[in-house]
Amino acid sequence: QVQLRESGPGLVKPSQTLSLTCTVSGGSITEVPYYWSWIRRSPAKGLEWMGALGYSGSTFYNPSLKDRTSISRDTNKNEFTLQLHSVTPEDTAVYYCTRRTGHPNYYDDRADLNAYEYRGQGTQVTVSS
Repeated sequence: QVQLRESGPGLVKPSQTLSLTCTVSGGSITEVPYYWSWIRRSPAKGLEWMGALGYSGSTFYNPSLKDRTSISRDTNKNEFTLQLHSVTPEDTAVYYCTRRTGHPNYYDDRADLNAYEYRGQGTQVTVSS
């Protein structure tokens, strides 16, 4: 059984960098053909797909967030990390890490949490001074 768990600070100050880690157990982040995405849910915007990490280490980003987003991985720890730079209160959301089969560009429902095979429980991040 694959399990994902998000971790990171629950409070970030405006203009700082939000950093969240997803620790995966029961499966490898290098296993073909899985892609690992970050999705967030906010009161203002609802569900938003932020970006994905492929099994080969390739990354893909939502164009609206691309300039501020970075996804990286540590294969030794079997975890991947989201960094969102220059945060504002609009970045306040519950952040989820997920797994799905196939390239994210194959799908039109990238923001639908129910479309993913596995997801973490989500972690609340508040941006406030």
